[in-house]
Amino acid sequence: MLNETYTMNNGVEIPRLALGTWLIDDAAVVPAVKAAIGLGYRHIDSAQAYGNERGVGQAVREAIAEGTAAREDLFIVSKVAAEHKTYEEAAAGIDETLAKMDIGYLDMMIIHSPQPWKEVNRSENRYEAGNVEAYRALEDAMAAGKLRAIGVSNFEPADIDNILENCSVKPQVNQVLAHIAKTPFEVMDCCADKGILVEAYSPIAHGEAGRIPAVVAMAGKYGVSVAQLCIRYVLELGMVALPKTANPEHMASNAAVDFEISAKDMEVLKAAEPLADYGDHSFFPVFGGKL
Repeated sequence: MLNETYTMNNGVEIPRLALGTWLIDDAAVVPAVKAAIGLGYRHIDSAQAYGNERGVGQAVREAIAEGTAAREDLFIVSKVAAEHKTYEEAAAGIDETLAKMDIGYLDMMIIHSPQPWKEVNRSENRYEAGNVEAYRALEDAMAAGKLRAIGVSNFEPADIDNILENCSVKPQVNQVLAHIAKTPFEVMDCCADKGILVEAYSPIAHGEAGRIPAVVAMAGKYGVSVAQLCIRYVLELGMVALPKTANPEHMASNAAVDFEISAKDMEVLKAAEPLADYGDHSFFPVFGGKL
């Protein structure tokens, strides 16, 4: 699985399975990323909002220096802060990320959210003009060779249309919350129609998938863990899977997903009852909460 890739709409290949690093702090992310690269992971996902870009960059540099992987074989991603809604803010943030990571270039950078986080689930303002300005900064950074690919995250169909109508480069990806019992079919169909790859963050429902009866039952049927079933589910749907962990054992297990879910069982999983909440993390805007 770790050697499998998708080809994005600009011809750049992206590994199908990534290591997510949300909520892994700057110090802890160094051994986590190095362990992942040592296990064969080549796709590492970070963000300005995570506060761990420096650590991710350090881990990448050390892995390269130790001969674990070549820079050209890695796919390193970060995200423009959701609050950056002017060209100047976004451009400065991109350069700050490049300086913090110190790995020469980024393989991809995306807008983290169409709305600043404090307005998600609170405001109807979709920041159309601000997203165009931030995206133009990404376009210029890619034209300058700083980035190999660009995209968006948490964008709804109308947000995507805004970019397509007012910018020059089609987004390569849209990274969204996607897991069994919360599969954004409308967004996925929109992206498929427009040739935009969908990435699934929190594919294990931020660790809460074990509370979904259909998932537990199906994992038992296939003789796999709940996490493995969840990761395979989003892969079967043609998405990039971005499970987050700092545990090397979990990293190895998450990559051991070379099995297939039958079409009939996929339909069962697609129809699974939604989670009522995400436990202690329900307050995060991505899970429906309000900061």
